[in-house]
Amino acid sequence: MHPDEAQIAARLQEAYDPRNFLNIKGYIDRPPLHEGKYRRAAVLIPLAAFRGEWLLLYTRRTDTLDTHKGQVSFPGGQKDEGDKTLEETALREAQEEMGIRPSDVHILGRVNDVATVTGFRVTPVVGVIPFPYAFRISTAEVARVFTIPLRWLANRNHYWEFLHPEAQYRLVAYQPYDGELLWGATARMTLEFLRTIQTL
Repeated sequence: MHPDEAQIAARLQEAYDPRNFLNIKGYIDRPPLHEGKYRRAAVLIPLAAFRGEWLLLYTRRTDTLDTHKGQVSFPGGQKDEGDKTLEETALREAQEEMGIRPSDVHILGRVNDVATVTGFRVTPVVGVIPFPYAFRISTAEVARVFTIPLRWLANRNHYWEFLHPEAQYRLVAYQPYDGELLWGATARMTLEFLRTIQTL
């Protein structure tokens, strides 16, 4: 596996700047200029080692949800008042959606925040989980849990980046993998993670 866990943690720590976040056009913004426009949220980027390589874990949301139905995503959601940190938000949501116990997650760091077209400022929290894992899926929210190898995600032939012609925001979309379509904010977070750990 390359890079190893210690290298990933070091690169995340070096690159993370809490003052900066990527707006929907893909440019760096600094609060407080735009801070009031966004609600705070966090996702867990679950990283797993299996047979000598890194995998990222994703969920596909059910078709019965009110928002983002049927879309591929990382486990996550809006920060609750009871969450002391955004790491707590990410871990709580991962436990609610996938049954991942917080004690089973080794947090490595954060990727710089990403703004979404739905008005959230999302903090991606990277954590290593044991794998295989006995997931306890919330069937009301999650239709499927699946993995994609990091080496496949980092292959430039597997994704596109372009500006949405009308809204003028940066859109990222991957080729289908195992019947799943990774695009939108989750794809942007994936690319930012890969660039941060220097696999692109």
